[in-house]
Amino acid sequence: MSKVETIQQYTPYEQIDKEELKQDIEAIKENIGNPSEEDFQHLLKMERWGRTFTFSGYGLIVALVTLELFAPVSSLLFWSFAIVSAFLISTGNVARWANVTHPILHGAYDKVPNVPFHYTRKGFAKGSRRYLDWLDWIEPKAWSYEHNIMHHYHLGEKDDPDNVELNTQWITQSKMPMWVRYILIYSFAATWKFTYYAPNTLRVLANKKLKEEDKIEIESLDWSPKTPLGLELWMDNILPYFIIKFMVIPALFIPFGISAVFTALLVVVLAEVFTNLHSFLVIVPNHSAEDIYMFSEPSKGEGEFYLRQIMGSVNYNTGSDFIDFMHGWLNYQVEHHLFPNLPLSQYQKMQPIVKEICKKHNLEYRQESVFKRMKMTIELMVGKTKLLRVDGV
Repeated sequence: MSKVETIQQYTPYEQIDKEELKQDIEAIKENIGNPSEEDFQHLLKMERWGRTFTFSGYGLIVALVTLELFAPVSSLLFWSFAIVSAFLISTGNVARWANVTHPILHGAYDKVPNVPFHYTRKGFAKGSRRYLDWLDWIEPKAWSYEHNIMHHYHLGEKDDPDNVELNTQWITQSKMPMWVRYILIYSFAATWKFTYYAPNTLRVLANKKLKEEDKIEIESLDWSPKTPLGLELWMDNILPYFIIKFMVIPALFIPFGISAVFTALLVVVLAEVFTNLHSFLVIVPNHSAEDIYMFSEPSKGEGEFYLRQIMGSVNYNTGSDFIDFMHGWLNYQVEHHLFPNLPLSQYQKMQPIVKEICKKHNLEYRQESVFKRMKMTIELMVGKTKLLRVDGV
């Protein structure tokens, strides 16, 4: 069956009864219920899993440098320890962003009775708690606006700051050879939190104020510390994370000797690369491939909004807390975009209901392996494919 035939088997965009779809989607909350203590305890379990990965990774570094103190360590043993510890640390890093920060900053647990303040949107990563709750390249308030508002409520539009096809036009419209494009994408994937998310979220937040003041918006952020935004990027985003991660943590290994400091630094750098690759893998393919839709105009009404979240998103494999944990719970992207402010555990309950609603309305419910979706996304990023368009939209 050809691609066109596959698409045509579903009801066309303009023929979907958007009001009925709205009623069906909004009825889901009645079946799921309000966020509860059980949902919050599930979040704490995901948090414990993430911290266990992190501490286990650093524990392996201690074990490795201790071994080096007593006897020469073979290259095979050294790199085995280094890679495994880096993987554990990076998994903890991704988990902290995707499994904890993401739902909390959406306000997913705000309505849980007696929830601690620092697990709410207003209290999480605020002030000095940023260093405890979510130390990262990214400014929490900037990411909240860029992701929670601009991405979620402009999905697939020109104003979506994470529209992959638009963001990679400088590659796809260039004359560079295809092999160079692939190298650029792979390099970008290994550094994207630092090179894309940190400056872009800050830029989008700054543009909010500029737009309110009817001033010209910033197309790209100037990294120079001589500019106000560049200085903010360095002082509030880059330097705090860099100093703690790549200077303070390795320095803790001084009692084991200078070689131990360099070993710790190597593992931390390697973990950073793994973190970027892992987060890129589970985040970017959610809304990008040749079977995902792009829209030229804002949605009109809630029914059309829900329709676009389904047509503009894709899920990965699901099935258990561990599978979902390793995907950062981004494998429920359709459900998450329909109800971004719900606890993680409720997406598992909601998924079969959403599938039935899509079946009822003859809508395509996309769910495939994250690795297959990554391949499709890279094809889009290098210019071999394009997002789908809806006629007149």
